[in-house]
Amino acid sequence: MTFSLRSRALAAIVSVCSIAVLATGCGTGNTGIDTSEASTNQMITANITEPSNGLLPGNTSDMSGWKIVSQLYDGLVTFDTKGNEELVQAKSITPNTDASGYTIKLKPSLKFSNGEKITASTYARSWSFAANAANGQVRASIFEDIKGYDDLQDANGDKNVQLSGLDVVDDSTLKVTLKEPNSAFAYKLGDIAFLPVPSQALKDPKTYGLKPVGNGPYKLKEWKSGEEIVLERDKNYKGPRKVKNAGIDFKVYQSLDAAYSDLLAGNLDTLDSIPTSALKTYRDEKNITAISKDGPSFSDLTIPQNLKHFQGKEGVLRRRAIAHALDRESIAKAIFDGTVTPAADFLAPVIKGYDPKLGADALSYNKGKAKKLWSQADAISPWDGTFRIAYSADGTDKEWVEAAANSLGNVLDIKAESYPFATSKELRSAIQDRTIGAAFKSGMSSDYPHPEGYLVQAYDSASADGKGLNNGDYKSARFDALINQAAKQTDLDKAIGIYQESEKVLIEDLPVIPLWYTNVTAACAKGVHVDYNYMGVPEYNTVTK
Repeated sequence: MTFSLRSRALAAIVSVCSIAVLATGCGTGNTGIDTSEASTNQMITANITEPSNGLLPGNTSDMSGWKIVSQLYDGLVTFDTKGNEELVQAKSITPNTDASGYTIKLKPSLKFSNGEKITASTYARSWSFAANAANGQVRASIFEDIKGYDDLQDANGDKNVQLSGLDVVDDSTLKVTLKEPNSAFAYKLGDIAFLPVPSQALKDPKTYGLKPVGNGPYKLKEWKSGEEIVLERDKNYKGPRKVKNAGIDFKVYQSLDAAYSDLLAGNLDTLDSIPTSALKTYRDEKNITAISKDGPSFSDLTIPQNLKHFQGKEGVLRRRAIAHALDRESIAKAIFDGTVTPAADFLAPVIKGYDPKLGADALSYNKGKAKKLWSQADAISPWDGTFRIAYSADGTDKEWVEAAANSLGNVLDIKAESYPFATSKELRSAIQDRTIGAAFKSGMSSDYPHPEGYLVQAYDSASADGKGLNNGDYKSARFDALINQAAKQTDLDKAIGIYQESEKVLIEDLPVIPLWYTNVTAACAKGVHVDYNYMGVPEYNTVTK
């Protein structure tokens, strides 16, 4: 979701089908809001940017796409407010003794909105399609644990080849054999890429992505590119999410400031993020209800490994210099009004394994260290050119990007500047195509509350080269080995210790520069009620007015 450029927008990005997991409300239970049957007949308006890709779960890598896909589908599991797993379409998920295999039992009578049955074969076909490199799905690497994944990584291969590690025992039973033990696999099933898709999606994915058929609480009614995406309540939905409105009209905005203006003017019901220009004032506005709460969002500055001057030892030195030259504390205060906290590791405070001491020294603002490291890099190859930080004009990054570029330019005595793209879709495409030629903001807000969701997805070698969310194409045999070792631990505490060791490798190499953890800042119009899931994302099915 992924809101980000790596997470499902931070990527990117979040719990795939958060069922009645309420963290807070935009409005409260004693506001007198009508939640009767009459309330369910009203359409709700919400903000969005144009999704980067079609609405296929395995090809969803930005928050806009995630917002829509997560309303159209139900999956096997979700997570409660404390990150504990809850079953949705799965009746049971049982690992074998060393977590190298899992048996998944489905609940009975599952169907898509078009009446097609959902069986174990549906899940096997859907996962194999997404994992097969010939189908070009950006979330393919999430399936790398499953036996047979490596055999499907020929972009020119047969698009119909299935993962050999998936065994359909009967309509309700799917056995999964992994390449190696992975105690986190049950958590990974909450990732959006593991959602089921109907048979028509596999026959013509491009056409299907424009008008998908799901199994969730809403159906796609209309998609006017650049204008709006309208979802209508599926009256035949039998799943666990209770829908309290007639549908969601997602309005496409070119800037968050424009969306915020519409909220203030009464033309928008709910806004999932506050523009930086309003962070100092939005809590004082009388005609909206403001939300500010802790969240799982990690943001970073990604510097592609193939950029000139950022390869090998020279690249490591320059990234370390940039980490010391960025005054993240001042940016957090001046631009974000304290709604972000400078990051100290590669996870987030709400994720088990978070360690605020891990990167304290490597990420401290220190002009002297920055200049010295930059000079050492110059001794290898003298710097030339301009350091650019890309951002999308329809997002909220302009102010901090310009502040960061100014900080780097002043400390390192180089030319540093912002590099705007008109839309997040264009920026996302440049990142995916590896044509960006600049640094850019990425982030993680994992679909499952486990360190693997942040570390493996973003930095494992198998997730590089367009096969996952490792958009800087960082590759480290040391890091990969530790990640693999952690995956074999069935004891969560022991696994966490090894994940922290892998983070120490990241601190040394700095494939990305950790920026900050972002609080959830959102708002809705007065008289509107919306609940939020454990990730701080709106539960759109709960919105009433």
